[in-house]
Amino acid sequence: MRSDAELLRAARSDPAAFRELYERYARQIHGFHLRRTRDADAAHELTAETFAQAWLSRRRFRDRASGSAGPWLIGIARNVIAQSVRRRRIETSATAKLGMLERLDEPGSTVEPDERWLEGLDEALAELPTGERRALELRVVDGLSYDDVAIALATTPGAARVRVARGLGRLRTRLIDDQREAL
Repeated sequence: MRSDAELLRAARSDPAAFRELYERYARQIHGFHLRRTRDADAAHELTAETFAQAWLSRRRFRDRASGSAGPWLIGIARNVIAQSVRRRRIETSATAKLGMLERLDEPGSTVEPDERWLEGLDEALAELPTGERRALELRVVDGLSYDDVAIALATTPGAARVRVARGLGRLRTRLIDDQREAL
């Protein structure tokens, strides 16, 4: 059996090697996120983002744990959570400025958001990469589960989650930037 370090070296040219690493650590990373968020959906999305970040930075892996990628992956998971918390703070601030925050004692369906947040949404959606835009349409507009989105896109549920998360992240960044420019 190959060590994690060997798998990461092989993953530079062989995606199956990264898949093997994923299978070794997915449950542990998911548990890490679940313990911190106590939200199964959030834990799945954070796990997907952790492995997406690991995939993107696999060439930068340095073996500092005798062949184990566990500490490296946990470090990435911590950064993903920290980024998520920062994004949430930015979103909360932006929604407060736009008059979209709900009072805690009001049901969500009775609050009407300020429609200015819709300005630029169509353009921002059109600028998304096709896979991310399609995943968002299937998940958010059509209300499909991640399993169904994966089937429609001929991919895995984890990859579908990553596409949706990345698409939402790009939209969030674009719309927040647009709102900041407008203020």
